[in-house]
Amino acid sequence: MARFPRGSSVPHLLYSFFNSSTKSTRPSPHSPASALLLGNFHLRQFSSSAARAKEDKEPWWKESMERLRNIGISAHIDSGKTTLTERILYYTGRIHEIHEVRGRDGVGAKMDSMDLEREKGITIQSAATYCTWNGYQVNIIDTPGHVDFTIEVERALRVLDGAILVLCSVGGVQSQSITVDRQMRRYEVPRVAFINKLDRMGADPWKVLSQARAKLRHHSAAVQVPIGLEEDFQGLIDLVQMKAFYFRGSSGENVVAEDIPADMAAFVEAKRRELIETVSDVDDKLADVFLSDEPISASDLEEAIRRATIARKFIPVFMGSAFKNKGVQPLLNGVLSYLPCPIEVSNYALDQTKDEEKVMLGGNPEGPLVALAFKLEEGRFGQLTYLRVYEGVIRKGDFVVNINTGKRIKVPRLVRMHSDEMEDIQEAHAGQIVAVFGMDCASGDTFTDGSVKYTMTSMNVPEPVMSLAVQPVSKDSGGQFSKALNRFQREDPTFRVGLDPESGQTIISGMGELHLDIYVERIRREYKVDATVGKPRVNFRETITQRAEFDYLHKKQSGGQGQYGRVTGYVEPIPLGEATKFEFENMIVGQAIPSNFIPAIEKGFREAANSGSLIGHPVENLRIVLTDGASHAVDSSELAFKLAAIYAFRQLYTAAKPVILEPVMLVELKVPSEFQGTVAGDINKRKGVIVGNDQDGDDSIITAHVPLNNMFGYSTSLRSMTQGKGEFTMEYKEHLPVSQDVQVQLVNAYKASRATE
Repeated sequence: MARFPRGSSVPHLLYSFFNSSTKSTRPSPHSPASALLLGNFHLRQFSSSAARAKEDKEPWWKESMERLRNIGISAHIDSGKTTLTERILYYTGRIHEIHEVRGRDGVGAKMDSMDLEREKGITIQSAATYCTWNGYQVNIIDTPGHVDFTIEVERALRVLDGAILVLCSVGGVQSQSITVDRQMRRYEVPRVAFINKLDRMGADPWKVLSQARAKLRHHSAAVQVPIGLEEDFQGLIDLVQMKAFYFRGSSGENVVAEDIPADMAAFVEAKRRELIETVSDVDDKLADVFLSDEPISASDLEEAIRRATIARKFIPVFMGSAFKNKGVQPLLNGVLSYLPCPIEVSNYALDQTKDEEKVMLGGNPEGPLVALAFKLEEGRFGQLTYLRVYEGVIRKGDFVVNINTGKRIKVPRLVRMHSDEMEDIQEAHAGQIVAVFGMDCASGDTFTDGSVKYTMTSMNVPEPVMSLAVQPVSKDSGGQFSKALNRFQREDPTFRVGLDPESGQTIISGMGELHLDIYVERIRREYKVDATVGKPRVNFRETITQRAEFDYLHKKQSGGQGQYGRVTGYVEPIPLGEATKFEFENMIVGQAIPSNFIPAIEKGFREAANSGSLIGHPVENLRIVLTDGASHAVDSSELAFKLAAIYAFRQLYTAAKPVILEPVMLVELKVPSEFQGTVAGDINKRKGVIVGNDQDGDDSIITAHVPLNNMFGYSTSLRSMTQGKGEFTMEYKEHLPVSQDVQVQLVNAYKASRATE
């Protein structure tokens, strides 16, 4: 089989399709000769790969998939994520000079303090950049900066196969490190840790390692030992290979392997034994060798660490100083050695034809196409959609089906992104991350070739529970303001925009206070539009509790054609929790009302149900049955019957004993045990019901159902109750009737506001 040289810039996909371990030296990354090979070899490569696969009983794509890594870099702010990413891109040849976070002029272009959403601490304006290292392709994916409990965080973490958790050797495990680690655990992401900044005063990697074990509950051990610390930090000793590595050259690009310094031999031996013991706790194969006192070879240990890391039972800890250019190349080798390739991670799709049944995706490029749009970006050439291909192959010019909308779309242009540069490619296979231009879709949409109806995330988008009125401060910025709202709606299906018919204000709705605050902040930062925000409004609903009859005659005579319409029937409640919120049934026998007027009557009732008379919120869970009526040969019209229905509804409403429903939230709190009593007391004060209380180490996990109306400003009061150590997540559960005293309060407040208008 003909082979491409490694590192060649043939559109990368084909390079990774057909690349296999070759001993050829790496040519320059932009070799034009390799691009010329492409046309001649494409078909021959494909058929010879398939032929060889038959002989080897190995699928032709397996080797290329094993040479692929999709990783994210996460850290607490100012742990050196920026500097580390910059070094990775430099050593892999993606950028040709290093730019420091603190510039030469001493001003200090601290990227971490710039706009979190656009810069996210690294100068990558895209959601994914890629590089090649030792013949492997590594996609570095931008991990989300904030946890705003929305769908977007889930999708970005969904795309990762593995991650690097960066910890500062001075600051140790900080609050954001805990949050990031909890997210990764929730989405089952295997990870390696990197203790950075060993050159700083007060650096103590062993303190950080014990913090990670205690605070993050990591089953971890160091795979490296530093040679000297702070100003004397010179290099690293690899505990797997038992070699000392020094980083020479102006930018640490020459890695020199030497013997371990004699004065450190005993310490290194003890640390290697600790590493072997920790791994053999979770890996039976290594435990057998360890217990039989046989010498453990470097390859045995490496394989055991890989098995344990992918199974998420162990986290290898690397060390270094990205700023001083030490330890980055061994970390990259560690990513290749210990983090999984796309076929070692189990990805599930939901089959929409079988009621969202889980389907395992094997990552097979020969299977049907399944790809997820995980991020949208407004580029110079229109909307740029980032796709992670989970199965099958996507080609330029192909037709794909958006399962969420059912639309069939052509793929106009397929590119691989690096920073803000693009490289056109013809096709991409499972496991890869690419960007597509000109495809109109929303974030989280799933694309297939039409043969299957799979979605990667659930189609059930929760209903928004909270609304805010927003408007731009200056009239001139209206265009940018609406552009921002349109973009956010496409990116996040839980974010809705509407108009208040009474006041004419723009209303944004979302999943909670923080969710909406973040969007208002993003409008200010990314679109430079200052917006004034009204008081938060809870999306109450109204419903009826008993059956009520109606018989209403609408008659109006004012010269010329009058209005005449009579409707008779009854209304009854639908039990809470039913899927349908409004039903209309026509039970009239005969022609008491001509059939062409029936739709107008239904429209009238629907319109009346949009605003209940208690507090003006929509009325839900009711069935209206029309049993009789009367019409006039001349005066009856659609308008007359529509008005009859509206007035009939208002007349019967009080008789049906209406109640107000409020959104009840499922709140999960994680607080240190000493604050458990205070927090539980506060929830009771907010009319919450505690449904669960578990212990997780030193923390108490409290689950409660609390009315959203009583949760305003909760994050602030929780912080003050728990000295900033408590945190909570909140999601919509259901609408439930409010107590009688609350209903009286809400009705009086509504009447008072109507009186002042």
